[in-house]
Amino acid sequence: MEKKKISLSDLDLLKKNFKDKNLHTVCQTARCPNIGECFKNKTATFIILGDVCTRGCSFCSTKHGNPCAPDEKEPQKTAEAVRELGLKYVVITSVTRDDLNDGGASHFVSVIKEIKKIPDVKIEVLVPDFQGSHESVDAVLSAGPDVFSHNIETVASLYKYRKNAQYQRSLDILKYAKQKGFLIKTGLMLGLGETESELLKTVSDLNNIGCDILTLGQYLKPSKGSVEIAKHYQDAEFEYLKNKVIESGIKNCVSGRYVRSSYYAENAYNAAKNG
Repeated sequence: MEKKKISLSDLDLLKKNFKDKNLHTVCQTARCPNIGECFKNKTATFIILGDVCTRGCSFCSTKHGNPCAPDEKEPQKTAEAVRELGLKYVVITSVTRDDLNDGGASHFVSVIKEIKKIPDVKIEVLVPDFQGSHESVDAVLSAGPDVFSHNIETVASLYKYRKNAQYQRSLDILKYAKQKGFLIKTGLMLGLGETESELLKTVSDLNNIGCDILTLGQYLKPSKGSVEIAKHYQDAEFEYLKNKVIESGIKNCVSGRYVRSSYYAENAYNAAKNG
C-alpha cells in the first residue's frame, strides 16, 4: 500500500494545533504508519484521558504507569481542534484507565457532547474494555456516537500479550453495543503468531455477534522491548483474508499492511451505513 507524501507545512500545522491544546493523537503517540496520509487529509484520531495507559500490552508503544487525573478542559479543547481543522469525521479513543471508577466513560461522554455542538460531524469512538462494565458502555452509547468500536486486537490464544484483557469480555462489549442498535467495529493485528484457523475462528466469532466493520493490519514492532513479529503478511494474503471475512458474512473489511483501526474510517462507516 503506497503512502502519500505530505508537505511539512501541513504536518507542522496540525502538530502545532495539537501541541498548543495539549492534545494527544494515535498518529503520534502510537507511531501510526499512516501519519502522513491522514495528516495530509487533515484527519486524526484523538486520544483522550492522557497518554499513559494503566496496562501496558507488550505489542504497544503507548506509555504505561500511573496516569494523571483527566483534564477537565479536554472535551472543549478537542472540539476546538475539530472545528479549527474542519474535520467532518472524528475518531475518539483513549488509553485504558482502570484507575477510574467508570474507566473514563463519563469523559468520553463529555467529549462526544462537545463535538456534537459542531454541525455535520460524524463521531466514532474506539473504547477500552471498561473491564466489562455494561454501565460504562451504556454511558458512552447514551451520547450517541455514530460507530462504537473496540479492538479485539488478536486471537484468543495470544491474549497473553494483552495485559489484564480477556477475549470473551471484548467480544461481549461489542455484542452488547450491537444489541443496543449501534454499528460496531473492531480490528485485528496480524503477525503475532496466530494461525489461519485461529484467525478464521475469530472472524466467525465476530460475525456471530453482528460485527459491521473489521480492519486487518500488519503488526509492526513499535519498540525494542515489544513482542517480536512472527510473520510478515504479503498483499495477496491480506486480500485473501479480506475475501474470507466477506464470505463469513461481515460486509465491510479494510485489509492491508498499513491498515489500522481508524484508517479510512469515514469510508468504512459510509459503506457499512449504506450497505
